Amino acid sequence: MKIANSLKALKKRDADCRVVRRKGRVYVINKKNPRYKARQG
Repeated sequence: MKIANSLKALKKRDADCRVVRRKGRVYVINKKNPRYKARQG
């Protein structure tokens, strides 16, 4: 999982990326290709 300053850039990498908020943190998840997982901060 990558820790990134800007998730907006990571969201554009793949069509299946979704930005979700969990427990006050922002995550990018991708069911089809889990290597795109990322967290903000």
